[in-house]
Amino acid sequence: MNIKITKCHGSGNDFLIIDEISDDYQFSEEERATLAKALCNRESSLGADGILYVMSSQVADARMRVFNADGSEASMCGNGIRCVARYVCELLKVEEAVIETMKANLEVKNEEDIYPNIPTYLVEISPVSFKTEDLPLQLEADTLLNEKIPGLHEDLLFTALAVPNPHLITLVNKEVLDSEVQETLSKYVNGSNEYFPDGVNVSFVSILDKGSIYVRTYERGVGFTNACGTAMSASTLVTILNGFNEENTYVDVYNNGGKVRCIVHHQNGQYRIDLIGNASYVYRAEVALEWDTIENFNVKNKIYFEDEAIQYNKLQTEAQNYVEAHLK
Repeated sequence: MNIKITKCHGSGNDFLIIDEISDDYQFSEEERATLAKALCNRESSLGADGILYVMSSQVADARMRVFNADGSEASMCGNGIRCVARYVCELLKVEEAVIETMKANLEVKNEEDIYPNIPTYLVEISPVSFKTEDLPLQLEADTLLNEKIPGLHEDLLFTALAVPNPHLITLVNKEVLDSEVQETLSKYVNGSNEYFPDGVNVSFVSILDKGSIYVRTYERGVGFTNACGTAMSASTLVTILNGFNEENTYVDVYNNGGKVRCIVHHQNGQYRIDLIGNASYVYRAEVALEWDTIENFNVKNKIYFEDEAIQYNKLQTEAQNYVEAHLK
């Protein structure tokens, strides 16, 4: 079997796009998970954080399904949907579209470049819920807002929210970031534990300056990544709730893969977050495989997007320099 792929990334969070609108692939659910585990393996000739399946939709312009590198399915992916936004808008020759995801139909649109000559897209991140049952988080409380979790850590204050995938966020300084606390804690809550039966994305956030933050995330089903779009969106909201930033105002969100911008809107008791950032292509290629020996797949006809890589490297360098100068 031959499968066409597009390797892409949002803030260094990289994915393989498989287009089921243009090509009539017939994957079973088991095959989707098997593809993710095989093709996303970092020891293979591809490697990625996940696969983005772009599909036809009866209720929107297209549908996105996200499978993590471990074969699990995610309800949403903020960096991934930017890549899908670009792919769908270019495929349909439109400037904006609506993408169906597992729990919501989300607006996306082409946006002014976040950095010269870098394709940039705005995507809607919603719905937002602070109910512990929506993560789920097993606590005797309806919400967890800037509070300790008994037995998880002695000092850190956490906020839990779903956007709609689950996030656990804490504000920390450089000393905590440089420690092993995040890795230890993240592995615990994504293994057998009493709090998060389905696991959770864990973000440590530092305030760099007014209007700028740094976010590092351990993603459920993946581990540490260069960036997580929904985590950066949720983290922006948490910094606003703690009085460090403001609604309806750009917040520059730095990460190990570069930076994005987030804007939090609050209306009729509901939050909506606009996530704005790159949707960069790395290469297009074809994968030849046999299901019985899928780990022996072959990649051919790679066509690289070299100019996009050059420009994004410039953004990433500037972002890293900014973080180094402001992280305390």
